[in-house]
Amino acid sequence: MNKRLLSGFLALTMAVGLLAGCGNSGGGSGSGSGKNASWKVTCPWAPSGVAAMVSQKAAAKSTQYSDNITLVAEAIAGDAATVNTWVMDTEANDPELVFVGEGLLSITSIIDPSKLQFSEDDFVFVENLYSSIFVLSAEAGLNIKSIADLEAYVAQGQEISVAVNGAVGSEAFLAASLFGKMGAGDKLKLVAYQSAAEAAQAVAKGETQFAVSHQSQIQETYQQGSVTVVCAFDEKAIENGPFAGVEGVGEKGYPYFRNRCFIMARAGTDEETVAQLKELYDNILADEEVVTWLQDTMLLEVDTMSQEDVDAHVENVKSIVNEYKDLVAG
Repeated sequence: MNKRLLSGFLALTMAVGLLAGCGNSGGGSGSGSGKNASWKVTCPWAPSGVAAMVSQKAAAKSTQYSDNITLVAEAIAGDAATVNTWVMDTEANDPELVFVGEGLLSITSIIDPSKLQFSEDDFVFVENLYSSIFVLSAEAGLNIKSIADLEAYVAQGQEISVAVNGAVGSEAFLAASLFGKMGAGDKLKLVAYQSAAEAAQAVAKGETQFAVSHQSQIQETYQQGSVTVVCAFDEKAIENGPFAGVEGVGEKGYPYFRNRCFIMARAGTDEETVAQLKELYDNILADEEVVTWLQDTMLLEVDTMSQEDVDAHVENVKSIVNEYKDLVAG
């Protein structure tokens, strides 16, 4: 009888142990701790865009640098509407990330705040995915190849047309700040296109005299000789890629900012979890293959940041928006 009782007790103990083990093995819900937790990363812009492509690359690399976090990239075009939905559907410690940039935090928040059903307080910053240095290109026949050439052209008092992605996007404000600072705001016509790629092609087709775009989107027409690249919207000259040596507008005292892509978790997410996510992204962004791909193929910069860096970037863009919003939004 005692042997039967002992055997039954041991069997029960083993069963409880197995159940407890099963309960701990998944680890993929809630805070994302434990083995094989999938974190969905929502890009609120086009699946064919720069941010979505980089997100896919990072997701593919995630399992090489973490045993317990797998990034799953998803692109849902919609900009503010997508982020509104993400904020509504998530809470602290959900295994969900979203991209937010200066377009929402610094431009939409001033130009059309009614579109935003969230504030910066709804997020906790994880890392900056990349930085893109925008460039100004010109129709090749104008023979404008430097800021000095551009200043001389503007001084002639001619009408100026610039292709940009969207009516009130980052590109529009960079164009307005440059030509506005040159004293040509009254001559400036911003021509909005539905995508960054279309805007970059417009100048090559002769639809506009200039365009503001990502480097990767103007590269082909530049190499074909259809456009010249005049300047970069950065502090100094571009250091890498086919546009290395193109001077930065900051060197001449003109306003500038980079296009950045902030990776955000839901506010209130455990600090340890956020730290693990940041470490994962930092390792991915230090990967030699990723760095080479970003610089040589995507023409982007690895640009890891702190919360203080983010705050400074957001405030810089806000100051430019406030100064030149009348030129852009009327």
